[in-house]
Amino acid sequence: MTTPTCRVIELRQYTMQPGRRDELITLFEREFIETQAAVGLQVLGIFRDAERPDRFVWLRGFADMAARARGLEAFYGGPIWHAHRDAANATMIDASDVLLLRPVTAWPLSAEAVRSWHAMVCPLASAPEPDLLDALRAGPFTWLETEPAENNFPRLPVRSGETVLVALSPTAIALPPALAARLAGPPQVLNLLPTPRSPLR
Repeated sequence: MTTPTCRVIELRQYTMQPGRRDELITLFEREFIETQAAVGLQVLGIFRDAERPDRFVWLRGFADMAARARGLEAFYGGPIWHAHRDAANATMIDASDVLLLRPVTAWPLSAEAVRSWHAMVCPLASAPEPDLLDALRAGPFTWLETEPAENNFPRLPVRSGETVLVALSPTAIALPPALAARLAGPPQVLNLLPTPRSPLR
């Protein structure tokens, strides 16, 4: 599968009402994949958090920030979201844990389905220096960094005032030594199980 070029990517982590994660997954896979693609929003991955049954995680990509604003306005102002938003929102406690990111390395492609994906969210005190990014590009993992542009669709909040690097891999992620010394806090590790229609599998 060839993944569309995305210069902006959201990592979205939702806290679900108890026992209702699979309800949202069913609705999402039926109604929200092709309809987002139709307005330029690329669903890149859909996951269950393997260790937290109350967490639903997904990745959404955009050609750039301008395309993000246009696509989100079209989707969330359109008939499909209006028809299903109450059902979707009823499954969630919180949907505001969202990181706005941009790729540091090439986006991952998987020729074969894998059992799980792994992500590591690494907080930094400041923007990563070029030498650190070069070191990460030489390693085995896919990396994303904070997109510094202001959120141009305020109706959907994103985490602000923080800088992160995010690793993504179908294998367990080891913290690179070049990054370990520059962390501002402990990394968040996510073990992710692709849903049946997740594009990233």
